[in-house]
Order: sequence, then structure tokens, then C-alpha cells
Amino acid sequence: MKNEKREVENEREQKSQECDSCDCDIARDEKISELEILKQSIEDQKKLAQDYYDQLVRLKADFENYRRRSEKEKKDCLDWGKEKILVKQISIDDVLQQALESAKAGNNIESIIVGLEMISKEFSKMLKEEGVEEIQCEKFDPNMCEALDYSESEEEDGKVLEIYQKGYKMNGKLIRVAKVKVSKNSKDKVGTEIKNN
Repeated sequence: MKNEKREVENEREQKSQECDSCDCDIARDEKISELEILKQSIEDQKKLAQDYYDQLVRLKADFENYRRRSEKEKKDCLDWGKEKILVKQISIDDVLQQALESAKAGNNIESIIVGLEMISKEFSKMLKEEGVEEIQCEKFDPNMCEALDYSESEEEDGKVLEIYQKGYKMNGKLIRVAKVKVSKNSKDKVGTEIKNN
């Protein structure tokens, strides 16, 4: 009986050791499996990071190309605008040259006046084609005019008496104010002095 007991105990001990060994193997296999999953996750993250880096490099290159292209387009537009204006000014120079030849050929002051009128008309035509219009100054408007001088007059206050330099708008935007002489009504001044007394 003792032997049987011992055998049973030995069997139990062997089974216990085998179970412990099985548990260790299972735990080891689980850890290896987790390690493989982590390695795979790290590889996936590295690939993703590399993809993001490649996209960033491509975007940077695309942006540099866009910047260079837009600077070139801007320069081309400015050159085209200059060319368009210069061609019109060349035609004005042609008229000016004709006026000079006409003035040299004759001693007639009328031919000079006619030439200058032609130049003025040609220049006004060019300005109009570019959307530039003269500001009409009848009444002083501080948004459109700069008063360089005041003069007492029988006219109403703020009436523009003289334009020293014309003002211009381009496509509705003020590009140069008119420089003017403005009236001060002397009657109103005397009337206010009498009312104040």
C-alpha cells in the first residue's frame, strides 16, 4: 500500500510538473505572440511615419513649384500691363513727334496749337481706355479735393474757383486728389458778425 501511495503521489507530482511545464509553455507562447504583435505594430507605425514623411516632402516640393510659378505669372502680368500702357504711350509719342515736325516746318503758332490739342486728345483717350476719369470739382469735397487756397468771393462757401491740378479716379478708386482754390463767402461772414453782436 505504501508503494501504491508513493506511485500515486509520484504520478501526481509528475502531472503537476507537466502542468507547470504546460503553463510555462503556454505563457511563453502568449508572450512570444504578444512580442510578434508589438513588432508588427512597430513596423506598421514605421511605414506610416515614412508615408507621412514622403507626403510632406512632396507637399514641400509642390509648394515651392507653386510659389515659383505664381511669382513668374505675377511678373508676366506686370510686364504685360507695362507693355499695354507703353504701346499706348508710344502712339502718343508719335503724335508728339508729328507736332514737333509741324512746328519746325512752319512758323505758324496755330499748327503748334493743333499739334498740342492732338496730343492732349490722344492722351485723354488712353486714360479713358484704362478706366481713368477726371474728378469733377464744382463744390469742395475733402474726400476728392485738397484746398491749397481760399478766396473771399460773392460765390457760395466751398465752391471751387480754380483747379490747380486735376484729380483722377481709376475704376471708381481715387488715385490723385484735385488741388483747388475754394471760395469763402464774405457776405456770410459779415452776416454772422452782425448776428453775433
